[in-house]
Amino acid sequence: QPLFEPEFSDNSYGFRPNRSAHDAVKKAKSYYEQGYRYVVDIDMKAYFDTVNHDKLMYFIERKVKDKQVLKLIRQYLMSGVMENGLITTTEEGTPQGGNLSPLLSNIYLNEFDQVLENLGHKFVRYADDCNIYVRSKRAGQRVMKKSIQFLEEQLKLTVNREKSAVGSPLKRKFLGFCILPT
Repeated sequence: QPLFEPEFSDNSYGFRPNRSAHDAVKKAKSYYEQGYRYVVDIDMKAYFDTVNHDKLMYFIERKVKDKQVLKLIRQYLMSGVMENGLITTTEEGTPQGGNLSPLLSNIYLNEFDQVLENLGHKFVRYADDCNIYVRSKRAGQRVMKKSIQFLEEQLKLTVNREKSAVGSPLKRKFLGFCILPT
C-alpha cells in the first residue's frame, strides 16, 4: 500500500488510511456549496467481479518490479472461488473479502481518477461509487457519456445505465447519505 498510496487521488476515499465515507460525503457537499448543482452518478455493475486481470497487472507492473511479488499477485487473482465444494479459477475480478482486494480495486480505478483530474473535474470516489460534480445538466450528460466510454472501453467495466444518472445531488444518495443545503 505505501508504494501506491502517494499515487492515489485526493478525491478517492474508499479503503484508504485516515479517510472515511463521512469525509467523502463532506467533500461532495463542499462541491454542491461551490455551485456544482448537478451530479454524474455512475454505478458500475458487479465491479469487484469484473476487474480485468491483465489490465490490473499492467497497472501494478508500472510500480512493482519484483517478479516474485507480481507472480503472487497473479496467483491471488486467479485463486478462484468455491461453489458447491468445487473450486473454479477466476478469469476476472478480485477475490472479495481478501486483504489485498481493496488495494487492487484502488489501483484499478486510479486510472479513471487520473483522467478525471487531468480534465479538471470535481469528483468523489469511494471504492466503486463515483460521483462527478458539474454546473449544468448538459455538462453532466457530456461527462456521463465520456465516463462510460472510458470505463467500458479502457477499463473493460460495465456501467449500469439504469442506476447511473445525471441529476441534483440533493435528490440522489451518495454512500447512503443525502446532501442537504445549508
